[in-house]
Amino acid sequence: MFKFKHELIEKNATLLLVGSLLVVTIGGIVEIAPLFYLENTIEKVEGMRPYTPLELKGREIYMREGCYNCHSQMIRPFRDEVERYGHYSLAAESMYDHPFQWGSKRTGPDLARVGGKYSNDWHMAHMINPRALVPESIMPGYPFMAERELYVDDIEKHMEALRMVGVPYTDEQIAKAKEDIVAQASPDLIDPEEMSARYPKAVVGVFDGDPEVVTEMDALISYLQVLGTMVDTKSYKIGPDGR
Repeated sequence: MFKFKHELIEKNATLLLVGSLLVVTIGGIVEIAPLFYLENTIEKVEGMRPYTPLELKGREIYMREGCYNCHSQMIRPFRDEVERYGHYSLAAESMYDHPFQWGSKRTGPDLARVGGKYSNDWHMAHMINPRALVPESIMPGYPFMAERELYVDDIEKHMEALRMVGVPYTDEQIAKAKEDIVAQASPDLIDPEEMSARYPKAVVGVFDGDPEVVTEMDALISYLQVLGTMVDTKSYKIGPDGR
């Protein structure tokens, strides 16, 4: 009997069309309906915070220079990737990224967990002349960043725009944005204690070696140094298959 009904549907174009539409409709409702009442589809993890103003400016420079064309920021749950780059990426780690930097190819290594892997001096030397540290590198140098003062006049507007799409910046964080940039990159000029309270685990230091001027190099290195450091991945177990 079942075989007969199955053949009846397959041989009748109208019944097949109606049945197909019914299945697609039910599947669509099941997939889409929860989005209307769920506040967030990403599981929150402890440690995640919005970027500091300096990190945010560094991320802006990272995108401006097209770094995402060669470097992905998404470690997939495969053994070879986990062993090379570290714990696989969690969805929550991109929750404040607009747009995300997962990438589509890798000419250079994945940068999802590059934070803290190298010193500020290493990053500085690498950005100026990549081949001085990695002879086989085809990455261009960016020495001009160490000489170009960071443009910060738009930082408040940038943070306000991000707040409109869900990044939980407070009024205080936005009002203190320019001060926090100096406090993070030139801690001798402004005490970084308040900035650190607003942004836990923020790396403070003279990233480009010059405490007098906050440069684009300061911003970019601060961004690189925070990647993959917010979440304690040791609490997430990795199986033999990398999951």
